[in-house]
Amino acid sequence: MAMTSEPIRFTDGAGYDRFMGVWSRLAGQEFLDWIAPNQGQRWLDVGCGNGAFTQLIVERSAPLSLVGIDPSEAQLAFARQHPLLQSVAFVNADAMALPFTDATFDLAVMPLVILFVPEPAQGVAEMARVVAPGGTVAAYAWDIEGGGFPYRDVTEVLSAVGRSTPMPPSPECSRLEVLSDLWATAGLGDIQTKAIAVERSFADFDDVWDTLLGGPSAGQALAAMNEEERSGFRALLQARLQPAGSGPITLSGRAHSIRGTVPGP
Repeated sequence: MAMTSEPIRFTDGAGYDRFMGVWSRLAGQEFLDWIAPNQGQRWLDVGCGNGAFTQLIVERSAPLSLVGIDPSEAQLAFARQHPLLQSVAFVNADAMALPFTDATFDLAVMPLVILFVPEPAQGVAEMARVVAPGGTVAAYAWDIEGGGFPYRDVTEVLSAVGRSTPMPPSPECSRLEVLSDLWATAGLGDIQTKAIAVERSFADFDDVWDTLLGGPSAGQALAAMNEEERSGFRALLQARLQPAGSGPITLSGRAHSIRGTVPGP
């Protein structure tokens, strides 16, 4: 997979929702079932983006309070408009320097975010700091290094035509052993991990193509192409994803999840 140091830009809430928000909710449902939170708890959603996973917390977990933080004001603006999220406090903040006092929350979650934290150990330590003793710190991330990224075919075809794909700064955090080490280093106990497999169906290739154009990473690479390059790439990608030439397309992804408990005083 060709890589570039160009940062992945998350500035289009609607485009991101179609590109990755749907995937986030698919994996997030199983993730929430697995961490089995109680209702009426204080939640922190770290890297909440456009609110895709935040919606699941509201719908399924009846939080007492819910705060979402993200460094992208454009993403937060999209999240604030969602009817289900009017009671959520959205804050523009850095995962590595959470603007909250110690033991403020009962749960802190990082949905599809830890790969994008430049210093993931600091991010996990911050979540552990702001969660009360006995509370839960949990995350899930696409297994990028193990081929679990839902759009891996897209990135491989991009590489084949000599186009780099923007990569997150901490792709190694997709591995379960790395996640386990991060949670242990942060002093968390009762550490457990789980792989989550999901599938998503697209109506046809045009549905896939429009989704890619509006999203980050692959969308940035496509925007940098001229019309001839883009047309050639489209033909190669369609031949790979849709050998029969028509009909629905199903893509699959695999995420690794982890949870741990903040020790008592």
